[in-house]
Amino acid sequence: MPRTPKERFDVLGLGCTAVDDLLYVDAYPPADAKLRIRRRERQCGGLTATALVAAARLGARCAYAGVLGDDEDSRFVLDTLTREGIDTRHVVRRKHARPIRSVILVDETHKTRNIFYDTAGVIGASPDGPSEKNIRSSRVLFVDLWGIDGMIRAARIARAAGIPIVGDLERSNAPRFRELLRLIDHLIVPEDFACSFTGSRDAASAATKLWQKDRVVVVTCGARGCCAATSSTAKATEFSAFKVKVVDTTGCGDVFHGAYAAALAFGWPLPARIRFAAAAAALKATKPGGQAGIPLRSDLEKFLTARRDP
Repeated sequence: MPRTPKERFDVLGLGCTAVDDLLYVDAYPPADAKLRIRRRERQCGGLTATALVAAARLGARCAYAGVLGDDEDSRFVLDTLTREGIDTRHVVRRKHARPIRSVILVDETHKTRNIFYDTAGVIGASPDGPSEKNIRSSRVLFVDLWGIDGMIRAARIARAAGIPIVGDLERSNAPRFRELLRLIDHLIVPEDFACSFTGSRDAASAATKLWQKDRVVVVTCGARGCCAATSSTAKATEFSAFKVKVVDTTGCGDVFHGAYAAALAFGWPLPARIRFAAAAAALKATKPGGQAGIPLRSDLEKFLTARRDP
């Protein structure tokens, strides 16, 4: 779908960024143990930042307009996003703001990871930015829970302009959570959160309970795929995952979100969006690291051409 002169960005994101220090070990240690680190690396991460990098690598024109500071970690995030071709001109700079700082312990034997994070100084979305003009110039608005007052403001502007809102919500105890939830028309959440929040026993039931007439709900289930309830019916449809050799699942959920947002901006129907997102997440799982393992559009197209599943 060609971009109109008023649409400067395919995907605009406002929320969570992070600096991730990844430590790779043979297996997660027991209490009071010493453990050799096999290798370590630093990457940019965070819900919104990783989703935007995924969308950008998959061909979407993206912008980040959240709040960061002047510290080394903020500069690292901005430099990373800029290298990925993401527009950062509308980032709000505040002296004491900073990204999330996290240490991710990756268990290379069991292909799992544990995340330890510090949120001191994290703002996410500004309560009064970006401008209405910038919000209205995007095809898709991407929101999370970091800076929820700013998220709600931006979501209201987008909704009034008919711009779809993709939401990555992973906890329900945030102030004004339900207010933001009501504004999201493409809700993508993991199975554990969906079941806990709705009191459901399975992903399909949770998707149905989270559904409303103007909303698509996708409940992701890792290697089992996902369940989706469309904007026209509450009955959930199951989608299988691609089968791959898993190396590292760090960032797979965020990559799914970003690929889905990109496909939505491209104007694709729901089954194509989910297949695109599932393939991007699967390819990411075959590579170590978070953002470092996100595929390019050319790699994803080759993968999809060669695979008939799911």
